[in-house]
Amino acid sequence: MNPGAEYEDTLLVARREEVASDVVALTLRHPAGRDLPAWEPGAHLDLVLDAGPTRQYSLCGDPADRASWRIAVLRAPAGRGGSARVHDTLTEGSTVRVRGPRNHFALRPAARYLFIAGGIGITPILPMTAAAEAAGADWRLLYGGRTRASMAFADELAAAYGDKVRLVPQDEEGLLDLAPYLTAPYPTAPSGPGTLVYCCGPEPLLQVAEEACRDWPEGSLRTERFQPRTDPRTDPRTDDTGAESGSRAFELVLTRSGLTLTVEPERSVLRTVEAAGVPVLYSCEEGTCGTCETDVVEGEVDHHDSVLTDEERASGETMMICVSRCRGPRLVLDL
Repeated sequence: MNPGAEYEDTLLVARREEVASDVVALTLRHPAGRDLPAWEPGAHLDLVLDAGPTRQYSLCGDPADRASWRIAVLRAPAGRGGSARVHDTLTEGSTVRVRGPRNHFALRPAARYLFIAGGIGITPILPMTAAAEAAGADWRLLYGGRTRASMAFADELAAAYGDKVRLVPQDEEGLLDLAPYLTAPYPTAPSGPGTLVYCCGPEPLLQVAEEACRDWPEGSLRTERFQPRTDPRTDPRTDDTGAESGSRAFELVLTRSGLTLTVEPERSVLRTVEAAGVPVLYSCEEGTCGTCETDVVEGEVDHHDSVLTDEERASGETMMICVSRCRGPRLVLDL
């Protein structure tokens, strides 16, 4: 990965529409009508908001449409202000700086899919259902929300796919019950996994899915989080034994910059690199967005992100430098 090489430009809000209670969808186009970079289901986009935070929103339009991107944003009163800025300041005709797209939730080939969405977690799932349908795969979507009026794109999905979609408004039917659908995986197909489960939504929903899929074949479940995990495996405050991390310094070598630095206790790799004057893209600083993902040349990574899969962590090829550290005395990065 080459930080700084991503697409970044100012786009026009060509259309704004209310798609559910407190959910606004924005269609973004280039002011000069140029094509936008290609993307695949699961990708998200950075909105670089003026005098405010950078926030990530999943692309939920049609990947074949190179003229526009669509995102949907839930107003989150308890959030950090990004969604409120989108709702209050981005109207049709406004412009906004964007960066990306990037994808850590890519749809992999499979014979069957079970898609699980909670609330605004439907956004990355929406283009996945279209891709699965186009591929002729066997698939089903379980979609839960607080109320029917709060569930973005619910009518669109039901009209397009009929009984492949199960809508579960909490005020009508209670919480979405995953157990009947995750009792056992489909058999492995000759060409690949028998079924893959894609889940996006609030943390309690993801935890239920993870527990239900604990005995499934490795890699069967893919999740995307809005907030960092808090279990010891991924908590930035602890290592995988539960001990306090950040208690020791280590040497950091940046191959392209020709620098050797020291990452002090309680200081992140990201902040150390930034202080040395090396440009690097970052956003959330919580290990959830994937913006700061960096290639690892040498060293054993102490992963604390909420993005990489277990397989990706085990490979040690990349790390999120905002929260992850080094298990040993020396770490070499492609920066």
